[in-house]
Amino acid sequence: MTASEGSPDPGFSTRRRSLLIGGLGTASTAVLASLAHGGAASATPSKAAAATGFDLDTGNFIIELISPFQPAFNVIAPMDVTVLHRFVHLSVVSWFDATAPYHPTRVGLHSRLGRRPSSEAATNRNKTIAALHANYQVIKGVEPRREPDFRAVMTSIGLNPDDESEDRTSPVGLGNLAGKAVVAAALRDGMNQLGDVGRRYNGKPYADYTGYRPVNTPFELEHPSRWQPNLGPHGRRLGGGGGDLGIFVAQQFATPQLRLVKAHSFGDPRQFALAAPDHIDHTRPRDYRRSVDEIIEASAALTDRQKVAAEYFDDKTMGLGQSVGFAAIAHLDRLTLDDMIDLGFTTSVAIFDAMIACWHQKHRYDAVRPFSAIRHLYGRQKLTAWGGPGKGTVDDIRGDEWSSYLNTGDHPDYPSGSTVLCSAEAQAARRFLGDDVLNLRHVSRAGSTLREPGRSPASDVELFYPTWDAFVKECAISRVWGGVHFKKTVERSIVFGEQFGDLAYRWAQRYIRGDVDN
Repeated sequence: MTASEGSPDPGFSTRRRSLLIGGLGTASTAVLASLAHGGAASATPSKAAAATGFDLDTGNFIIELISPFQPAFNVIAPMDVTVLHRFVHLSVVSWFDATAPYHPTRVGLHSRLGRRPSSEAATNRNKTIAALHANYQVIKGVEPRREPDFRAVMTSIGLNPDDESEDRTSPVGLGNLAGKAVVAAALRDGMNQLGDVGRRYNGKPYADYTGYRPVNTPFELEHPSRWQPNLGPHGRRLGGGGGDLGIFVAQQFATPQLRLVKAHSFGDPRQFALAAPDHIDHTRPRDYRRSVDEIIEASAALTDRQKVAAEYFDDKTMGLGQSVGFAAIAHLDRLTLDDMIDLGFTTSVAIFDAMIACWHQKHRYDAVRPFSAIRHLYGRQKLTAWGGPGKGTVDDIRGDEWSSYLNTGDHPDYPSGSTVLCSAEAQAARRFLGDDVLNLRHVSRAGSTLREPGRSPASDVELFYPTWDAFVKECAISRVWGGVHFKKTVERSIVFGEQFGDLAYRWAQRYIRGDVDN
């Protein structure tokens, strides 16, 4: 593990010890309970923040205020996973840059605000104030739909979100400057946030400008090895329910321009080799059929626990977001607040860079998804598989009626984005923390699944991942259980994703240690 130099803030150390020995304050008890039981999304942010009794001098803002299991950080509006992780990454970078002036060696990524003199205390309070103001600037500039919730959190702990000071001697000024620098860098990063690339009027935020066109239509699979946009209800929700009756919309490849965004830890995504997806090449009929049959077999054997796991990992604020929090808590006896910021920075870089490389390969291979291959191969033949919400396993579902348990993502199959990101994050955390310990625990209450609300699971289900290795393996196979990726796709994606954890760790260490040009 890479720990911060110098002595940790004594108030924070006391709080860490109380967490470990079980003398948990109101805030930490609520946080750990929400971690184990899926978060507190139903609470309003202002009430949640007030209930924590958060203390600027001793509190951990990452876990107690804006982590993925707190309302201010939850997804409040639909967005693609690439847009979500970009926002999360920019937020974490803002924490890193805003607190760099209070760190003995760290230098910011998008701002170089100097180092505060030793006579000025690098306190938990100053770091927290700087980080929260920086994050607020990112929210205003990148995801303003979250602004009301975040304002409520800030005001509930005595901060003024309208303070636009740029005084470099104050934590508010440092936070504002750092956050604004992150936003400025993001606006022209290649993701087309403003939607004005190639157009002057009526911008379309995050729209593709690369000219990608699928070879198949939603109605005809002319090339059985290539991606086919799916049809789904207009306004569908994460679990597949809801939507406007009688209206169906076709998928589009979400943010194919991501492959053109500049990564942190490497120069060109084309430098990373990934074998062609021969397992879903229709000119290799035995391999193609085997891959399809593995999906059907998994569908037929789908259990309540598998449904819970599939939904858990499909929700990226839960699977990817909570995992780093659990890892931090598992190592809290030796992590300062600075270390937790550095851990978040390292794993966020790993996810972001892995996502760029993954999208390059998705665009390159443009590979077919299971729903298309099953319908192509079996047509009107009857299969034994999951029959849809509340139907369980049936033995007379036609191939052209088959549906995956999870919603199929708006992009090609190969590689699996979820698996690549889980693997990259896990390896970055392993390198930073020096071991494989995770201890992630999640309880899904009876009847709480999104796909089958009130029906599954029949009783409470607990997911437990003692190690990152167990976490990654289940993240991968859950995509097969969910029916959205082929088995060989996820197996190869584990190996492909891991390398970005190593790259991110080495790259982040340079900024943590200050081994970069100022």
